[in-house]
Amino acid sequence: MRLVITSVPRRLVVSLLLATAAGQSQAQDAGQLNVICSVQAEWCNLIQTVFAKTTGIKINVSLKGSGEALAQLIAERANPKTDVWFGGTGDPHLQGAESGLTLEYKSASLAQLHPWAQQQAQQSGYKTVGVYSGPLGFGFNTELLAKKKLSPPARWSDLLDPALKGEVQVANPASSGTAYTMVATLVQLMGEDAAFAYMKALHKNISQYPRSGTGPIKAVARGEATVAISFVHDGPGEKMQGFPVETATPAEGTGAEIGSMSIIKGARNLVQAKQFYEWALTPQAQQFGAAAKQFQLPSNKATPVDPRVPDFKKIKFIAYDYAKYGSSAERKRLIAKWEKDVNALPR
Repeated sequence: MRLVITSVPRRLVVSLLLATAAGQSQAQDAGQLNVICSVQAEWCNLIQTVFAKTTGIKINVSLKGSGEALAQLIAERANPKTDVWFGGTGDPHLQGAESGLTLEYKSASLAQLHPWAQQQAQQSGYKTVGVYSGPLGFGFNTELLAKKKLSPPARWSDLLDPALKGEVQVANPASSGTAYTMVATLVQLMGEDAAFAYMKALHKNISQYPRSGTGPIKAVARGEATVAISFVHDGPGEKMQGFPVETATPAEGTGAEIGSMSIIKGARNLVQAKQFYEWALTPQAQQFGAAAKQFQLPSNKATPVDPRVPDFKKIKFIAYDYAKYGSSAERKRLIAKWEKDVNALPR
């Protein structure tokens, strides 16, 4: 069953959830928790505020993209300073599980989650779990397209139009889970040789490769780029701020991220980490994405779904192999090939 909520002001959502939390609040000295948060800043702030209010646990949040988060956890593996890694594309979470950076933990809520979230947990040996999903696609500035007399992109091949030279942005896959999802999606959709030929041709139209996966859609909103390759759930929030941004998913097919959550092996605050993990999978906590103007599909089937969340039934998805493309060896190989064969080319 797909539950739908109409648009509710963020302040009202937060006040209602805080009111609920107040009735559940525990003693003030309930310990602390260190979280790497790989979703947008406002979402991280809501999590920090409400979880602390609900539990009395002091939560320290560090904002990092998923690629940077994984690099930090690798660097800290002998002496972990992080307890929980929340959000960000699932591939790095799977790599963390494979590398022994994260802890096996089976949530009591697994049966309440969508099959794709449960599969993420199973594939990782229950060292991570899906918390949301969002399709990869295009964000575009409608005013700039109109000035150039161009139609909105509807296919991957549309981004190769010479009229878009210097007008397309996608993040750097070495630092961005969004961009790595693009590389892995194209390889699975087209075959590796054809995918890299496509990315070489696309390179001529790229203005820059930002470090952050949300950088390109923000550049489109500000008029600094015409088209972004990004997760389409990042578009509605820019549109809500008055920017001329629309989104589309490619007709040939696309992949989707499974934003994930993991408990770090060697976590200093394990009891609090498990408490946060269970809380983050509840329908109440999973509404914070929409409250923060982020419109992924929540993993708990009972979570109300904002109407701006993309309708997965209307999107052509590839059969994305999360196990293969979430492996450390495959990610390392594909990123190295992209750096050598694509990023090193002149534009």
